[in-house]
Amino acid sequence: MDFQPTEEQRDLRAGVRNLLAGRYGREALRASVESGVCVDRDLWRELGEAGFFALRLPEAEGGVGLGLPEAVLVFEEAGRALVPGPLVATHLAAGAVPGAAAGTAVVTASDLDGSLVAHWGEADAVLGLPGFASTPAEPVRSADPLTPLHRVASAPVPRAHRDEGALLTAALQVGSALRTLELAVRYAGEREQFGRPIGAFQAVKHLCAEMLVRAELARTAVYAAAVTGDPAETAAAKLLADEAAVRNARDCLQVHGGMGFTWEADVHLHLKRAWVRAEQWRTAAEAEELLAADLLEGAVQRVQRRPE
Repeated sequence: MDFQPTEEQRDLRAGVRNLLAGRYGREALRASVESGVCVDRDLWRELGEAGFFALRLPEAEGGVGLGLPEAVLVFEEAGRALVPGPLVATHLAAGAVPGAAAGTAVVTASDLDGSLVAHWGEADAVLGLPGFASTPAEPVRSADPLTPLHRVASAPVPRAHRDEGALLTAALQVGSALRTLELAVRYAGEREQFGRPIGAFQAVKHLCAEMLVRAELARTAVYAAAVTGDPAETAAAKLLADEAAVRNARDCLQVHGGMGFTWEADVHLHLKRAWVRAEQWRTAAEAEELLAADLLEGAVQRVQRRPE
């Protein structure tokens, strides 16, 4: 089984990176934070026109006709650019909610227990909750300024979407982990101390090397789960990706030193988003429980097959 992206998949990833670099670069990210407008409707439509949301919708239904391996590549790029909004839920709603595939509708979903919903006030629909506009919602403080949260009575995500949502969120986390690695390495090469770039010091080298290993391990797990579609591998991918995104952002902060805590640096936005995503679709505790159950089942099956 080959987990390496094909030439067509690499071209797809490059195309999405170029689109986001031109349309949602650092200035646009900062403008979103300062304005408090988390979902750019024009950008949402452009993503729809580019096939971002309809990527896995069959061609007969107006989609691109690709699969999860291609989806994780484009979501990785969205995570790298820190594009805000309910990207995962809108993608999952393509073909089921009018306008989702084209990007003319913003669709969100509840997280975990069916009570916490991101981007409630900016959404046109909620997965699994018809008539959501009349549902009472209470604002909840969020660590990420671009991920507003509301608590509602009940808005359960359909079980069919749970694994796919977790995997796509893991891809977003991988993109963030790779981006904070880039930021750390670049700053380590530019910032000088005692007449030398700080990247020349062993402690900083070790931090960056650990960030690289963490990000690549998570990326490999996400790619593998996208190919196999195995629920246990998806759980492992989410677990590794959450850890990579959070720990890489923290290490990137350490490389930046005091500069990393200032408003001018982007790394704090990556850390805040990583914290929120780690609690979406599947938490570490849930992933660990699923993996433990899978290991136990495998052990029981091996014992049952063992000749007496």
